[in-house]
Amino acid sequence: MEDSFLLEMKPTEETFEPEPWAANPHLQTIFGSLSLRTVGRNAMLEHSREMIVEGGNGVRLLGYLSRRSGDESHGLVVLIHGWEGSSESAYMLSTGRYLFERGFDVFRLNLRDHGRSHRLNEGLFHGALTDEVLNAAAEISRLARGNSFIVGFSLGGNFALRIALRAPQAGIGNLKQVVCVSPPLDPYKATLTIDRGVKLYRHYFLRKWKRSLMTKQSLFPHRYDFHGLLHLGSCMELTEAMMGLYYDFPSTADYFGRYTLTGNALGALAVPVAIIAAEDDPVVPVDDIYGLESNRFLRCFVQKRGGHCGFLKPFPFGCLYERKVYDLLVKS
Repeated sequence: MEDSFLLEMKPTEETFEPEPWAANPHLQTIFGSLSLRTVGRNAMLEHSREMIVEGGNGVRLLGYLSRRSGDESHGLVVLIHGWEGSSESAYMLSTGRYLFERGFDVFRLNLRDHGRSHRLNEGLFHGALTDEVLNAAAEISRLARGNSFIVGFSLGGNFALRIALRAPQAGIGNLKQVVCVSPPLDPYKATLTIDRGVKLYRHYFLRKWKRSLMTKQSLFPHRYDFHGLLHLGSCMELTEAMMGLYYDFPSTADYFGRYTLTGNALGALAVPVAIIAAEDDPVVPVDDIYGLESNRFLRCFVQKRGGHCGFLKPFPFGCLYERKVYDLLVKS
């Protein structure tokens, strides 16, 4: 690696060295999303209340605020899930609990058409809906007792990067740190990786996406009929079909380009950002992280192992990225 900023795991910091039997990237990826991680009491959920957040232009997003009792808080952490995840995803509940127990208020935000939010907006979700998530983040930041932070997972990490780029203009003046776990910087390449890689991931995302579309159709039958698309067998095929029917973009390339963050795309950062990723990620190619241009606001922590949003050690209940996120937030 030519740029030292790309790999900042110092000898005094924890590196991810899983037990040999738990080193497989698919094992790490799959168990990273299993509810097994969430067993036991969760004080964050005990203090959780539902909120509707305005995303601008009539858009409403569903979220859950967990505020610690008393007057003291290290700040408010906004968690953003990955594609076809939700505020109830295991990694959201586990990370939220970890941070809540250590002094942070937590807001778990659902992207449009994720979780139980399909009813809130007639328009469909897609990955380029930057404005509404940015506006929601700005509104949520005003709930903070002090500083605010954002932690995004996978596609949520890509959204978090876009928020970081525009945070000053959006008036999010108390945003002190953004952390992205396994973010796709090139969504076109990530989609191809899902389609051409291990079939399990393609089937997983397609099944959840099609189920989401049918939920949307049931709520807005006057606008949507997805029955003719259910036979499509890849994420790229379904994306291209949606482009011609329901997405208002001139081409698939234009669509993916709206949220591609490679090369010098993060050069305008004015908020500290940390990216946590693994070289063996089976969903998101790590090469794009190595190709990022240096930036004094950007730090990348790349591990040899960890899978996609995995990093479980001790397996399956301990998690390196949770420990790293906490460390980054308290030091920001």
